[in-house]
Amino acid sequence: MRRVDAHQHFWRLDDPGRDWPTPDLKPLYRDFAPVDLAPLLQAHGIDCTVLVQSLPLDSDTDALLRLAEAHDFIGAVVGWADLKSPAAPQRIAALARHPKLRGLRPMLQALLDDWLDDPALDAGVQAMIDHGLGFDALVLPRQLPALRRFAARHPLLPIVIDHAAKPDIAGGRLDGWRADMRALAALPNVCCKLSGLVTEAGPDWCADDIGPRVAELLAWFGPERLLWGSDWPVLDLAADYGRWLALCEAMLAHLDPEARAAVFGLNARRFYRLR
Repeated sequence: MRRVDAHQHFWRLDDPGRDWPTPDLKPLYRDFAPVDLAPLLQAHGIDCTVLVQSLPLDSDTDALLRLAEAHDFIGAVVGWADLKSPAAPQRIAALARHPKLRGLRPMLQALLDDWLDDPALDAGVQAMIDHGLGFDALVLPRQLPALRRFAARHPLLPIVIDHAAKPDIAGGRLDGWRADMRALAALPNVCCKLSGLVTEAGPDWCADDIGPRVAELLAWFGPERLLWGSDWPVLDLAADYGRWLALCEAMLAHLDPEARAAVFGLNARRFYRLR
């Protein structure tokens, strides 16, 4: 089974425009580069990764694409573009010419809840569809109704929900998240990343906090539309690479080998068109 980490980041603290992570987030307040991740991938049998943007800047996307050119284990890049710009179709066309650019991610969690309802997105979204790009949805639970409207309006756009929309596991406020995620899962163009859950469960999380959420995601999306990702290095706030991977392996051990292979690699290969 060829395994894929469908969500990881690199950054430099001196990146222009970077205001996160902040010094109080000590595990994250340093540079993270391919040399830091490569040993973890080798130790845990991960063949390739999807490198995801962390700044809403063209310069960040360009830097990530340069890293992807230099490191074979980076199988795909999810970049950023100003999707409401009149020049969005041209920028998207230029990005799509890069052999590893496979998706775009507006940083929705920092935007207004109705940002996705704006018709100004339509030309950029159509350009994404025309060039075979996926849409990573970095949303919070309150933004899920808008995401559902957006996904229904653009049924040809492949969408993946990052970090299962960051459910409030620590606070236990999950009813709205459940209803909205179930509704989104009914749309065939929507997938979900099995990532980021431990950072939403609080510092004293245990497997019993995570297991019910994984079971719900499996029930809604099925193993054919879940993509495992580490969210490294943000993961380091709550766990480490091996612990998160082992937890997910244990929680999916009841699935047949084909279903496990799908969650841990094949789904990401399909969604991001990995070679």
